[in-house]
Amino acid sequence: MLGASLVACGSDSGSDGSDGGSSSGGALHGITITGDVGKAPKVEWNGKLDVSKTDSEVVTKGDGDKIADGDQVVIHIWIGNGTTQKQAYSTYDEGQTQTIPASSDLNPVFKDAILDQTVGSRVAVTATAADAFGESGNTDMGIGNKDNVLIIVDIMDSTTVLDAPQGKDKAAPSWAPGLTTDGDKVTALDFSGTPKPSGKLQSAPLIVGDGDVVKKGQTITVNYLGQVYKGAKPFDESYSKTPASFAIGVGQVVPGWDKTLVGATVGSRMILAIPPADGYGTQGNSQAGIKGTDTLYFVVDILAAS
Repeated sequence: MLGASLVACGSDSGSDGSDGGSSSGGALHGITITGDVGKAPKVEWNGKLDVSKTDSEVVTKGDGDKIADGDQVVIHIWIGNGTTQKQAYSTYDEGQTQTIPASSDLNPVFKDAILDQTVGSRVAVTATAADAFGESGNTDMGIGNKDNVLIIVDIMDSTTVLDAPQGKDKAAPSWAPGLTTDGDKVTALDFSGTPKPSGKLQSAPLIVGDGDVVKKGQTITVNYLGQVYKGAKPFDESYSKTPASFAIGVGQVVPGWDKTLVGATVGSRMILAIPPADGYGTQGNSQAGIKGTDTLYFVVDILAAS
């Protein structure tokens, strides 16, 4: 997955955001790009790609919503090595899109191709490998540090990420701990009077979101806090940082999340009690201070799904 490269910081770069179809000059250095957005592009090279700075060009301008900072964006990516004039990477070959947060923290090479563009657009970027991937290039893609690259981004969809849960409050179940909060942020769980864990996977909404139902395989964006039963402090949380994004229902997170968050609605605040079998198993997670007998309690705010 390219996510780490996309969100990594990079050096500042120049850009040329002119509109146009397939290009015979300018940012694309004579490269011609054809094909429909949403299908693998066809690229005709104009000799070895020689660039000194990052340039971008809108090949096809979409008529959808403009991408704003904080949106969750669904994209296809095609990357070519400008030295060998061969494809180096394509999500079209993998048969699935990638979902990333649009942010000012994006690598500048990709930021110009995503932020302030519109859904349905195809944007091309030419850059040095060092600007795109860092001083070492990207050996996994066969891109050396002295190579130059062509990056094509198809913006397929976007979803606004909520700032906080949004919906109807619901009484907490008797098994749930209390929440210590600072405004919309949860800072800790309060286990005063909370009964011992039942050993079963339990979940309930504290706020029933008024958004769409979360489906298996979607990428969700959440704020969360986790604490073991009677734990003195959280072992992990995102409220003091930035929301987290990951695919749900496909094994990227602990089973207890996959089993309880699929079927919830966007905008919900969920409380979860996860026994070891649906958490980290009998081995626990020593790095987080979680023993193999600990029941995990989470509060999860579902802010977006796409």
